[in-house]
Amino acid sequence: MELPPIPHYFSSEHEQYRSSLREFVNREIVPFVNDWDEAETFPRDLYRKFGDLGALGIGYEEHLGGTPSDIFFHLITSEEVARAGCGGLSASLLSHTIGLPPVAAYGSDALKERVVPSVLSGEKIAALAVTEPGGGSDVASLKCTAFRDGEYYVLNGEKTFITSGMRADFITVAARTNKGSKGAGGVSALLVEANTPGLTRTPLKKMGWWCSDTAHLHFENVRVPVSNLLGVEHEGFKVFMKNFNSERLSMSAAACAYAQACFDEALEWAQERVTFGKSLSQHQVIRHKLVDMALQVNSARTFIYELAWQLEHKHGNPDLLVARTCMAKILSTRAMQFCADQAVQILGGMGYMRGTRSERIYREAKVMIIGGGSEEVLKDLTARQLGI
Repeated sequence: MELPPIPHYFSSEHEQYRSSLREFVNREIVPFVNDWDEAETFPRDLYRKFGDLGALGIGYEEHLGGTPSDIFFHLITSEEVARAGCGGLSASLLSHTIGLPPVAAYGSDALKERVVPSVLSGEKIAALAVTEPGGGSDVASLKCTAFRDGEYYVLNGEKTFITSGMRADFITVAARTNKGSKGAGGVSALLVEANTPGLTRTPLKKMGWWCSDTAHLHFENVRVPVSNLLGVEHEGFKVFMKNFNSERLSMSAAACAYAQACFDEALEWAQERVTFGKSLSQHQVIRHKLVDMALQVNSARTFIYELAWQLEHKHGNPDLLVARTCMAKILSTRAMQFCADQAVQILGGMGYMRGTRSERIYREAKVMIIGGGSEEVLKDLTARQLGI
């Protein structure tokens, strides 16, 4: 049983969008998602179908093929795709939500007009490349470098754990363009086109997110046109920091939806499975597990919706909103991890079998806790924002 969305956050337009997206997910994704995950891929044509629905263009300018919208449309998109219970599908299908915003916000008009519409239609795929083999969440310690050579930057270095790294046509890359700089200074954002000579890509094997292509990227004297610079040279750190906050909010909404999917599967199983002459759901210990799951899901979801309202209306101290965004990701991914664990326990042996949503989400909980900023990093950031 899923509690309905809190009414004052959602308009009739929001709910119409949710309804159409849910119908799409139930028709085009749910019946196939387990096979796609086992195959470690999904059809590229799904991007085009999603683009035809208008879901890729949420939040982008209309003249670029998008649909201007508020934060709640973004949350609905994350929630409804996650309802299929497959993090790999969500991560790759929505990789443009982290790879494209820097282009739309900081690219030249000519670059935006060439890149953004093709991604929003599903024809092209966008990815973000920040994480490095030795850097993790420490963006300020980037070792990937780029130096100016006439009308080009020459890019060298490595990136790893890059979602859609194998398929992406456009990759937004963080590189140090001021050789002598340290920390956040001297970082620039460059848009690398995937057919550029010198870029090699290697697929990575993972515990979960099987159908999401994840890659290690190597740049060897990759020549990037100066016109592909996003924002101001040496001032790219703020480009990526702004991007991370929206990514964390979307991940929080998705984590709640995965937790809800675990609850739904566990509840259905508990109502049908008979032990000792009665259904599992009639045993008090199981009912209490289900209540604990519902409590965590709804607590996290309410926190996220309240935060989204504050962000949408620019209500509150910006530093505190950053802190609350970090808290939202911690709270929601903990709910996801708890619900996945409890669902597998309730399903018993069946919960250990591949093909159940709970088994898949159980394997995927850790990447949600780590990706987009690990829990440890987010706690430290929260403490700084709160003045602790």
